Amino acid sequence: MPKRSSRRDFLKGKSAADALAARAGSLTPGDKTPPRPTNDDPCLLQVSREAMACTFEVFLNAGQYEQGTEAALAALDQVDRVEQQLSVFRESSDISRINRLAAEEPVEIDDELFTLLEETVRLHDQTDGAFDVTAGPLSDVWGFSRRSGRVPTPDELAEASARVGTRRLELDARQRTVRFAVPGMKLNLGSIGKGYALDRCAEALLDAGVADFMIHGGQSSVIAQGNLGHTLRTGMEQHHKKDESIQEPCLGWAVGVPHPLGQRPRLAEVRLRDRALATSGSQRQFFYHQGRRLSHLLDPRTGWPAESRILSTTVLAPTAMEADALATAMFVLGPEPALEFCRRRADLCLLLVLSTKTTAVEILTCGLTPDDLEIP
Repeated sequence: MPKRSSRRDFLKGKSAADALAARAGSLTPGDKTPPRPTNDDPCLLQVSREAMACTFEVFLNAGQYEQGTEAALAALDQVDRVEQQLSVFRESSDISRINRLAAEEPVEIDDELFTLLEETVRLHDQTDGAFDVTAGPLSDVWGFSRRSGRVPTPDELAEASARVGTRRLELDARQRTVRFAVPGMKLNLGSIGKGYALDRCAEALLDAGVADFMIHGGQSSVIAQGNLGHTLRTGMEQHHKKDESIQEPCLGWAVGVPHPLGQRPRLAEVRLRDRALATSGSQRQFFYHQGRRLSHLLDPRTGWPAESRILSTTVLAPTAMEADALATAMFVLGPEPALEFCRRRADLCLLLVLSTKTTAVEILTCGLTPDDLEIP
């Protein structure tokens, strides 16, 4: 007969730990879930929430932290808060308020959002304009905002481009205000919002004393701290010091990089520890026009879809916010500029998947060691 668990047991993660311990080794997430444990005996506590049009999931070592479930639920509350602040689909959000008013007058915002906008300006400058949170009018005119791609007329494209450009975003650090230099501008932080939300989740878990975890948002953005199974194995070793079958702690967490052409569920696995990862690609939103494949990843400098041999970019960075933004920017920059950008940053790693004239793909990396990356 199944063991009954109380609400208190659930909030402490005890019932989840008992259930997972009873089926240790049988955890096999579906092919569409990039994060997965690599050990044969993991016991994981998983807490999820729907937000930002995707699923956010927190993975903890079951039984490691008495307050684990409570901490995970509180961390996911941060996603709701960030969505309320950044969503362009909510009239009451801070970003929607900015988009309504900033062309007419400076709009005062709180320190947190102001700092985030300063980061978007920094990333724009560092990537020579490949990353730009004001590119929304381009997505609109190309139809990608409505998921119905179309080629705009030259006049339509020129009109939209005139309303795009971070250089037209005026930030006043003393007054903590934002203003648009031209009418019709608007902010859309969709290319950085999930990563930013993951950073806030991770911050909440660390503040709660949880040091071993992995969180993903929509499967394309991941942040991980500590180790998979670390405390559980340490505890086992204390009771079985002479048992040579007890494995050493798994350093970090294994995160799958999806194959951009869907030829197999995973192209590679990356070991992630105390850093974040994001993958960006053009395989989901695109259309063909006169034999050209045009994707939703637009180059804000030209107004046209980014064109290169890149099928997907995966970036490892100190924060999920930066990984999220740079995954898009590296796609826009193209292979050689992206690799050169990574070489200048010792804290970044890059994995590019390129198309070839055959059905195979070409993989280029920067900063990844054999301990970081496994390609089957």
